[in-house]
Amino acid sequence: MANENHNDTPIDPRELAKLQLYQVIAAIPYGRVASYGQLANLAGQTGAARWVGYCLRHLPKDSILPWHRVITASGKLAFAEQTEGYWRQRNILESEGVILRNHKVSMHHFQWLP
Repeated sequence: MANENHNDTPIDPRELAKLQLYQVIAAIPYGRVASYGQLANLAGQTGAARWVGYCLRHLPKDSILPWHRVITASGKLAFAEQTEGYWRQRNILESEGVILRNHKVSMHHFQWLP
C-alpha cells in the first residue's frame, strides 16, 4: 500500500523521482547555490545532472521553486552570458547576497552543503 495512491494506481517512479528533486531544490537556502549534479545526488539520481536541467526547464512558469539557485559545478549560471535569462538569474542571486566574479559564483563560498 505504501507504493500506491488513493486510487490504487501505482506511483510512476519517474514522477516520484521528480518530486524528490523538487523537495531538494526547495530546501536550498536563501543566499546559497547548488549544482545540477549535487541535486541529482541528493535526490537519489546519481549522475543525472542533465535530468535536473531538464526538470528545471520544464517547471511551470508560476513555480515557486528557487530555480535561480541551481548552477553548474564550476559556478556558471544556467543561461548564456548576456541573455535575458542570465541577467534575471544573476539579479536574483545578487539580491540574495551571492556574488559573481567573472560571471561565476564561488562554490567555495556559496555552495549549499546540507
